[in-house]
Amino acid sequence: MNLVLIGYRATGKSLVGALLSKRLKRPFLDTDELIQKEADQTIPDIVAAKGWDYFRRLEKGVVARVSALDQHIIATGGGVVLDPENTARLRKTGFLVWLKADAATIKSRLAVDSSRPPLTGSDTVDEVSEVLHERLPAYRRAAHISIDTTNLSPAQIADSILKQMPDLGRGGYI
Repeated sequence: MNLVLIGYRATGKSLVGALLSKRLKRPFLDTDELIQKEADQTIPDIVAAKGWDYFRRLEKGVVARVSALDQHIIATGGGVVLDPENTARLRKTGFLVWLKADAATIKSRLAVDSSRPPLTGSDTVDEVSEVLHERLPAYRRAAHISIDTTNLSPAQIADSILKQMPDLGRGGYI
């Protein structure tokens, strides 16, 4: 069973995933990093050159490969849940934790991170409320549990995940 972190941008998936990897002594994979490595381009460059549809196709391939693994910590891109096949694959072999934060917190975190391309025609920070609202049902459907990261440190988020995880048996994490 994998531990899969889902959620909107800037909610802590990559940071918390790396921390959990160290604590649980499990390999950590970040689907956005894998896509960038595979394409030999940054996500903004991929999107600028070939568009979001092309990026989503790359993401789908990466999700298929990481879903076939076992005992990994996986941080996904914020839009991974937009494709029901991605969600089904991740849930088949993983325990999905939705990391969420309020729009104001996400906006403040994104304001200091220029590496994330806009998802709509708007400014990356301005689009948060709209895109977050659109994705909420998909996150709810996909997640086994959710954790609000708004006022938590990465260590507190990791602690909360570990407390809420079910005992996954001998092959599990606990």
